[in-house]
Amino acid sequence: MEQHHKYVGMWVTANGYIRQELLSNGKYDEARGNKQSAYTGRYEIKGDHIMYWDDSGFTATGDFKDEDTLYHGGYIFFREK
Repeated sequence: MEQHHKYVGMWVTANGYIRQELLSNGKYDEARGNKQSAYTGRYEIKGDHIMYWDDSGFTATGDFKDEDTLYHGGYIFFREK
């Protein structure tokens, strides 16, 4: 299912260590350091809240504070421009 919302795209921590791409097909791909696709799975956004279902079995949540800031898993992500 295609996701057409303002949050699709790449989200990165300030130090660039974690890079999470929210894809328009409802999947995500998260890189950590030099490890590409460290975590992958699906996501769903309702309002400004995001829910993750990782392929390895865990779930997580996050909240968009504005169009360029995501709080997730104890980290702050910024939209990559």
